[in-house]
Order: sequence, then structure tokens, then C-alpha cells
Amino acid sequence: MVKDSDSSLKPTFIVKPDGGSQGDGIYLIRDPSDLRMISGAHSKQAVVQEYIQKPLLIDKLKFDIRLYVLVKSLDPLEIYIAKEGLSRFCTEPYQEPSQKNLNQVYMHLTNYSLNVQSSNFVHSDSTNTGSKRTFSSILYRLASKGVDIKKVWSDIISLVIKTVIALVPELKVYYQAGIPPGKPGPTCFQILGFDILLMKNLKPILLEVNSNPSMRIEHEQEVSPGVFEYIPSPVDEEVKVGVIRDTLRLVDPAQRKSPHVTSLPLGNGSELREDILEAGSPEKTESGDGVHVGNSLPSLCLKQVFPKYTKQFSYLRTVERIAVLFVRFLGVKGNMRLGPTGFRTFIRNCKLSSSSLSMASVDILYIDITRRWTGMVSDSREAGMALQAFVEAFFYLAQRRFKALPLREQVASLLELCEAQLEGGEEKRTLGTRAPGERMTAQGPGHPPGLHPAHTQAPAQLGSPAAVRKPHNYRLHQTLRPTLQESTDN
Repeated sequence: MVKDSDSSLKPTFIVKPDGGSQGDGIYLIRDPSDLRMISGAHSKQAVVQEYIQKPLLIDKLKFDIRLYVLVKSLDPLEIYIAKEGLSRFCTEPYQEPSQKNLNQVYMHLTNYSLNVQSSNFVHSDSTNTGSKRTFSSILYRLASKGVDIKKVWSDIISLVIKTVIALVPELKVYYQAGIPPGKPGPTCFQILGFDILLMKNLKPILLEVNSNPSMRIEHEQEVSPGVFEYIPSPVDEEVKVGVIRDTLRLVDPAQRKSPHVTSLPLGNGSELREDILEAGSPEKTESGDGVHVGNSLPSLCLKQVFPKYTKQFSYLRTVERIAVLFVRFLGVKGNMRLGPTGFRTFIRNCKLSSSSLSMASVDILYIDITRRWTGMVSDSREAGMALQAFVEAFFYLAQRRFKALPLREQVASLLELCEAQLEGGEEKRTLGTRAPGERMTAQGPGHPPGLHPAHTQAPAQLGSPAAVRKPHNYRLHQTLRPTLQESTDN
């Protein structure tokens, strides 16, 4: 299609096998006919991305950035970003892709596991030289050339927050299926590895999210013919030890709970840029991190970016609100698909049926959309309507109900209508069961504003670190697979 619109354009695409790791099986193509179709028992799906042909170069080499992100909890959503990251370099000078150099992996692929096999790979005792360096060393080098590195950081943080917000709706569905109702569950978390590429214009591009990033701080080195030793890597140690240490400090249940963090308007983003680069003190924790730190420990290298900057990104959480409705009507604990009875109950409780939308029409809508999505999402063997299908149905209902409004406002209006109807129903039930003289609040007795009684148990965390896939606890890294390419590398 691109060539038909402009024959002079010659885009390159990068193909990544689904479930692959460490760069295994990745290759570049310039024409769809070059896609390697493997049939039979070894058939694999793949992610195909447009190749970024004009990356930022350092010393004429292409590089990417590995940043570690802690998702501390889902409800409320808490995200932390490590202030230091890794910069991983190719080992051959970069040239824009051509038919002649498409197979030169050391030029195009930044994966450490590939480039460490190159004779040009440089293991360095310094954090600012060699084939693996700290991200801060790159930022200082850019700053010396007049680059606004605070804006670079601000753009990267926005990218991370938007990506996690995009994952949350589906993760919440998996979470409710694995954690018993009415119990806080274990203290759970997930460390994600974000692979980011800076373009020549310094715009950050998300390459992929690794749900099980390597935390090794050493590499194998041949000290004599046939004799190998594991040598500590100063760069890995500098970055990864702090991430693990601070994660354990933040999720330690013995620590006091984080104080309420007020939403801060970011305006043009200057506050965010100043905040992420501020220097910490070894004697105290940073304001708002909510962890008491003794004099023997360094200050946190993990910086909270959500909910601290929630106001700037709250407009992106529409699908998450739809997912909350979806979970509410799933019925039996452990289900991740909505049955026809649950869908009818949703329509009835939100008072969405009318003379123009009969319950018979609702049943037809359910069957039509569910059938279309069957086989398109993970766990398609389960019967019923998946979250993605429910979102489509919700959009359809919003368009029918609020025809005169733009689509975004249609969906927002239907959400407000459903939430108000459900809140009113909860209040009526509470009024009918409360004891004589019991004091009422707007949402019922003992419930904070904005929460329904069904959702006021202890804040949900992610799946247990020791979880298995079935029947209950579900690890976060498994839930990422339907949404993002999973890849593990060093």
C-alpha cells in the first residue's frame, strides 16, 4: 500500500517471532513476500513493526535504552521509573537499511545477547564507555551538545505511563480471576523492562516491553582458551542492584503506607522534567515516595510517576472504566468471559434498554460481537464475551444512545450514565438493609466517595510472585502476552 501511494518510498520492516527472546529469530524485510512463512508443527506467529531508519547515533553506532519500570499495584495504579538505565550498542557502524545489509544483525539489532558474540563487542570497566553504558552517560553527552535532556526524560516518562495505562484494563480482568474476593492477597508487583529507541530528532519510540527482564549483573568471559569465568559488569551492577533494592523497600509490608499524593497539573511539563532529575539525599527518602529510609541506605533510584502525574493522563483511562463495568458483571469468580445472562444484567441494571433497543436486540448484539471476536483474543477456548468484545459493544451502545455527540463524548456520557445508575442501585440496597439510626453517606455507610461497596476491599496488587497459571493466581508477565511482544534479553 505504501509503495502504491509513493513508489519512491522503500520502508523496511522488522519481524519478531512471538514468544522469542534475546534477539533469536528476528530479521528485516523490505517486501511482504520476504516474510518467512513456517507451516506445520513449527508454525509461529510474529510481530511485524516498521523499522526506524533514522535512529540517533553515538560514535556512529545505533543503540537502544533499557529502562526498568516497577508496577507496584493496579488499584490504585502505582508506577515507578528507575532514574538510571542501560544503553546497549550495536557493534558495527550504522547504515540505513538496504537490500545488501538487511542481514547484518550487528548493525541493526541492539540485543545484548547478539552483540556480545561479536568480535567488536567491548566489555568496559567504565559506565560511560564500551558496548553497554549507563543511560545517564548518554544524556550528559547530549547535554554537552545543547540538547534539552529534561524534555527527553519528560517524553520518555509520558511514553511509559501511556503504555502501562493501555495494559491496565486487561490486567484487571486477569487479576479478579486470580485473587479471592474480599481478601487483600499477597503483596505483589512486577518489574518491566522497557526497550526504547531515540530517533534522530530525539523522539522516544517504544520498541517492546519485556515482562521478565534479565537481572544478571555479570557476564561470561573467556580468560584462557576454553576457560570461562563470570565477570561482574559495573554497568549492570550500577543499574540493576538499585532497582531490586528499591523495589523491595517499596513493597515491604512492614513499611508505613504511602501518604495520599495529590494530583499535580503539569502544564507544559516543566515540573515533570525538573522532578525526574532532582538529586536525592542519602539521609532521607524523596517526598511522596512514602518509604522511611535509614541513614545506612542510599536514596531511592525509583521515582514515582503515577499517580503523581495522574491529572495529565486521566483522559486515557476510559477503557479502564469500561473494564471495571465488565468485571462487575462477570459473575462467577475466576471467569474472564461475560455470558449472555451477565450482558443482559448489565443492560438491565444500567437501564439501557428502550423501545428502540429491546432485549431481543441485546441478545443479537451479544451473539454478533462475541462470534466476531472468538479466536481473535487469548484463551479463545473459553465461551463468552471477552473484554475487547465488550468494549466494542459498549462503543456501539454509546453511539446509539448519544448520536449527536462526537464519539469520545458518546462513550464518556454512557460511562457516566452507567456509573450513576449502578451507584443509585447500590444506595437503594444499602438503605433497605441498614440498621435503625445508622448514618448514611452518598455512597453508603463506610465507603469513601467515588467507590462502590463491591470495590472497597484492600487495594489490589498484581499476581503472586509464586503464582501458577491455573486455577487462581496469574502472573503479570503471562497477562502481557495478548497485548505486547514478550521478549527477554540481557
